[in-house]
Amino acid sequence: MPGRIGYRILKMGLIIGTGLLLGAGSTPAQQAVSPLTEWDIYCSGLATTQAPPQNTYIISGENASYMVAYFKGRDVFINRGAAQGVQVGNEFEVIRPVRDPLKSKWFTWQPQLLRAMGTMYADIGRVRVVSVQAKTSVAEVELSCDMMQRGDLVRPFAARPVPAFHDVKFDPLIAPTGRGRAMVVTGKGYTNAVSAGDIVYINLGSAQGVQTGNYFLMFRYQGARNESIYQVPRMAYQVYGLGSTPVPYEWNSLPREVVGEGIVLRTGPNSSTVMVTTAREVVMAGDYVEIE
Repeated sequence: MPGRIGYRILKMGLIIGTGLLLGAGSTPAQQAVSPLTEWDIYCSGLATTQAPPQNTYIISGENASYMVAYFKGRDVFINRGAAQGVQVGNEFEVIRPVRDPLKSKWFTWQPQLLRAMGTMYADIGRVRVVSVQAKTSVAEVELSCDMMQRGDLVRPFAARPVPAFHDVKFDPLIAPTGRGRAMVVTGKGYTNAVSAGDIVYINLGSAQGVQTGNYFLMFRYQGARNESIYQVPRMAYQVYGLGSTPVPYEWNSLPREVVGEGIVLRTGPNSSTVMVTTAREVVMAGDYVEIE
């Protein structure tokens, strides 16, 4: 029995400590810097059910005998040349399919929602062709979001729209809009806790009418039963040694907690890439969203 009590006290201490860390600096609300930068737009990534072509990719690069990653200013080799219509000056974007290496479930429906959104593609960077041969091309890395590697997919560069931040004061007490309710499924790099300026992916996209420039409000319910991994069961209304309510209260009878908002940068059929523009506190995977 003493061992069990000691374990509970330790566990409770860890939870409280985590909560204090997550809540630190959450007041006043943090805001992302406006306007959006090239990095924000072209290094944001996208989850999509529409697989891009797989037949154009990076085959190697300069100093290939010892260099395995390429960044801005370096040259890479593409498996397409003059025979395929490539010309000097052509620009390409480089992407890579990515998966969660830990495969940890942060909230109840996370794995199912990730599958429904499709494959996650990370933006790796942008290159410009500087030399063309018959079957290959040499391209200089102009924008580096991550280290560029052999096998990364290459596709023609297309300019992306740059949405403007709206000039509306963030209202944490705003009434529900009832429009397009969904969830924050994960963050860039499969992170589960983000703040202003970070990227999250939401399970609502172009097929559901979401457009670049839309704003999502992010909120959570207190007392919901779908506890996330950082919570202990029933913590919202019953905590060992720290009080409890006579009966569990219903989550839908309490005010929701609005934690932030974000702007849509890109859309897939069933997903949106969203930058968190305002955060009263840490935004977490499993938080709900609705279109403002």
